[in-house]
Amino acid sequence: MASEITYAEVKFKNESPAPVVKGPPETKKPEQHPQKYPLWLPWLISLLLLLVCIALVVVLLVLPFCHSSDQPSALQQQEFSEQFSEWECASAVPQGTDRGWMCCPKGWRRFQGSCYFLSTDTMNCAESAENCTGMGSQLVVITSSAEQKFLTKQGGQPQKEINFYIGLFEVDDDQWQWVDKTPYNETAAFWRNGEPSNGHTENCTAMHLPEGNLSNWNDVPPTTEVYRICEAAAVIL
Repeated sequence: MASEITYAEVKFKNESPAPVVKGPPETKKPEQHPQKYPLWLPWLISLLLLLVCIALVVVLLVLPFCHSSDQPSALQQQEFSEQFSEWECASAVPQGTDRGWMCCPKGWRRFQGSCYFLSTDTMNCAESAENCTGMGSQLVVITSSAEQKFLTKQGGQPQKEINFYIGLFEVDDDQWQWVDKTPYNETAAFWRNGEPSNGHTENCTAMHLPEGNLSNWNDVPPTTEVYRICEAAAVIL
């Protein structure tokens, strides 16, 4: 007879609890604060500061020359005026300008908004144009009868005949052009009787003085050595 096997449940009081496995401590995420200002704000502030600096420069350097009641003394800043150290200025009240003075280099003659230089030495046509350019000007461009009348009166003593180059050239057969590309108007030209003469060798223009009327232009060969009239815009301050 087989013996019976008895099973009994045995509990041990001193049994150690199962170890608890701990993972790495959680890293605390930094708190995200909302941005207090837009990204473009520093650029805007820099731009405003730059504009303030420019405004200060204008106030300190430019305005004193525009509103000074004394004759200006800093004309060297102008491109034309860099060529000269002495100036003659007159009030520039007309045409509603708030600037105080209209200036020409000493020895030049002013009419309306231009300055004119009548030379005391003679040169050929190309040399005359080059000489005017070297002074920041050009051979005179005559656009009105008032200007022609003014220049005709500047020619010197009535008993002395004298010729001045002006800035009118023949660029093709019977095609005339001003040195600054101003359109040539034949009806507003002041040629002497019978001028300009037909020919290919007389392609420069001289003003002949004295003359009994305003029609005193004459076409001459470019090798002719005569006086010259240079013109530049007056400096207004």
